Amino acid sequence: MVQFRSGIYTEIGREYYRHCIAMLVEANAADEAVARSRSEPGGIVRLSCPPALLCFQVGGMIARYMQAHAKVTVQLESTSRLVDVLAEGFDIAIRVRFPPLEETDLVMRRLAPSSQRLVASPSLLANCRKDVVPADLAALPSIDFGPPQRDHRWCLEGEDGASAEIAHTPRLVTDDMIQMRLAALAGIGVVQLPTMMVRDDLAAGTLVDVLPGWRPRAGIVHAVFPSRRGLLPAVRTLIDHLAEEFSRVES
Repeated sequence: MVQFRSGIYTEIGREYYRHCIAMLVEANAADEAVARSRSEPGGIVRLSCPPALLCFQVGGMIARYMQAHAKVTVQLESTSRLVDVLAEGFDIAIRVRFPPLEETDLVMRRLAPSSQRLVASPSLLANCRKDVVPADLAALPSIDFGPPQRDHRWCLEGEDGASAEIAHTPRLVTDDMIQMRLAALAGIGVVQLPTMMVRDDLAAGTLVDVLPGWRPRAGIVHAVFPSRRGLLPAVRTLIDHLAEEFSRVES
């Protein structure tokens, strides 16, 4: 009788053990699914970006990120204004600023330098002497970015470490760099633009460097966001993606 009862309990024990193993396997699978759902980027990311930077570089980067992350929805504002990240509920603001960068309560991640060129159409410079120096710029019509009320100056750096600050009175003032480029191509004036915007124009000869031995000081492309702590996977991975793509881009 003991052997019989023992045999019964042994068989029941084996069956119980098999069910326990199956339950553990299911529980582990459930844990892994929850972990994946938490770590896999998803949800809404709200960000802002300047129009020219979006058109020439960042737009393609965001599209490639979205191809790789089907669960992410992006709400993108193309704007030149300085958005209030916290008050307006943005997750990320992509900006281009010139050093020194202002102190804020936001976390900043540098993405890339933004080299600048001072360019004009060949027709605008046709009557200028070939060896143009910074002091000659004041006599040329110009185009500038920003509100009309501010001072308009080019901060230039020479190959030998020299520097020059040139005040000018622009014929066209706008917060749209794409319009600035179009105006320069039409011969309206000398303009400072990011190299990324005029690289093809310089190669084609439709725009030329006004002062080959001088360059405007470089800006810094960077992302600002409220905090590293509790950063949603979609926000964190998008910032990482932008940093990775910018690391491969010629500034």
